[in-house]
Amino acid sequence: MSVSERMDREGIPGLSIAFIEDGLISHRETWGKLAAGETEPVRMDTMFNACSISKFAASVLALVLVEECVLQLDEEANRRLISWKIPEHPQFRSGRVTLRKLLGHQAGFSDPDGSFPTLAKDRKAPSMAELLTGLTVYRQGPALLVAEPGSRFIYSDTGFCVMQLLIEDAAGEPFEKLMQKKIFEPLGMKNSRFVMDESDIRAGSAAGHNRHGDRLASPYPIYPYAAAAGLWTTPTDLAMLAAELMASLQGKGMLGISPKTAKEMFAPQNGFKWAGLGVFMECQGGKLEISSLGWGSGFQCMMTVYPEKGIGAVCMMNMDPGVHQAESLLGYITTMWQQEKFG
Repeated sequence: MSVSERMDREGIPGLSIAFIEDGLISHRETWGKLAAGETEPVRMDTMFNACSISKFAASVLALVLVEECVLQLDEEANRRLISWKIPEHPQFRSGRVTLRKLLGHQAGFSDPDGSFPTLAKDRKAPSMAELLTGLTVYRQGPALLVAEPGSRFIYSDTGFCVMQLLIEDAAGEPFEKLMQKKIFEPLGMKNSRFVMDESDIRAGSAAGHNRHGDRLASPYPIYPYAAAAGLWTTPTDLAMLAAELMASLQGKGMLGISPKTAKEMFAPQNGFKWAGLGVFMECQGGKLEISSLGWGSGFQCMMTVYPEKGIGAVCMMNMDPGVHQAESLLGYITTMWQQEKFG
């Protein structure tokens, strides 16, 4: 079944993909429309909500700041946090929370049920300090440790909110501004931005759809916690960022990330073999696979990279299919690409 046929069968409005070969973008393609029932097509510069792939981009910024000695991977986070501190806990040691553990989802934070929804139209985006203190609807209750830092893997938006605030307090600038200055502009990622309110949505962006292919009542979801889920971008721009890390492994990157630091991103953290710094890993048949997944209101996306082979694939669609990427069209495309590359 062709991509177009499967899109028609499943009611997927639009799709965009980009592939990396020999560390460079080799092929890009788009299908479908910005919104169901409309005529404007998806183009190479059409921006999609990256959802949790935002964590991958945010982690690259964190590594740049490590190289600039603004942050340290293993320093106690509370030493650099100013506008909010990780609360003391009677059982767990807040002093063991570090940037490394935050990036690896091992800092001891969890997300309460019902937390981290999209931005309500009648509310403004909160500051990270407000969110972590529990003063907003976006996180029910203050951010408290639920496990000894380093002892458990707990996938957590809360941890990346702490990481965002750590970056802002240590660097003295807003997270979105730092991303623009230190990542997007140097790499020429002209179709990437962290969206904090409706005015940030660029005309011609893809509209989100539910699993039935119906356009959402609020088709441009905004997550007011940028590092965790606020990125709008294209597969091409994400592929450029992945290619930059591949180049960094060879000492040829443009962001100043050393081979040693780049290898840290793709190394198992604290004994959790699948958890890198802001990415997930798998090793089969001697091939190191790096992945980052995004899945949220009206959108789904998937990035798969083999840094040692210099190849990768990024897929984004403006629909929440209601199933994991492994079962959706994105997983199908990625599997076909992997079979082509590895047999």
